[in-house]
Amino acid sequence: MSDALISAAPRPGGLHGLEAPAASGPARAADAPPRFLAEHEPHPANGTLLGFWLYLMSDCLVFACLFAVHGVLGRNYAAGPSGADLFDLKLVALNTALLLLSSITYGFAMLELQRRRTRAVLAWLGVTGLLGLGFVGLTLHEFEHLVSLGAVPQRSAFLSSFFTLVGTHGLHVAFGVLWLGVLMLQLWRWGPTAPMRRRLACLSMFWHFLDVVWIGVFTFVYLMGVLP
Repeated sequence: MSDALISAAPRPGGLHGLEAPAASGPARAADAPPRFLAEHEPHPANGTLLGFWLYLMSDCLVFACLFAVHGVLGRNYAAGPSGADLFDLKLVALNTALLLLSSITYGFAMLELQRRRTRAVLAWLGVTGLLGLGFVGLTLHEFEHLVSLGAVPQRSAFLSSFFTLVGTHGLHVAFGVLWLGVLMLQLWRWGPTAPMRRRLACLSMFWHFLDVVWIGVFTFVYLMGVLP
């Protein structure tokens, strides 16, 4: 008799031993955390970084081709001005200092990111962005000065290769500054989440890659360009 009463009693979680149906539809979707903010979900971090390394290697091939073209055409002046006539090494040295210093400030931002100090990260990223804007501004100023002297890309093969190589690098830096601004907004909105740390790591590789390329430009194009 007691066993029958026990078996007939309602069980917790359902009526007469039947489990309640799982929540579905809008109610269940509303309780779930946003997918882009859920840090507990596995992220393919290694795959993302590997894919970005592959992109950087492809970008290396692009700049290698541009360096090779300038190496072949860098002395073809077509009776026009040479690098020794046009280049202002003081301005180029200042531009180089800005870009190299921006790489250091980005490194400080990554150190603060490891400590999860969002305000300090944003401050260092802001300084990096300002230095990058200064670099782009000086590059545009140099181009404007050359054009005012009549040293336009169609003037000679040397100038064509110069504007293509330096201009391509400048476009990369401008894109990096834009990317940096977007990540700063996302970091301010969501904080140092795992996806944000991964994105900032990718931009860090891109930024340091541009520094390495510019050292090659400064040495191969400007310093060797002023030699007789």
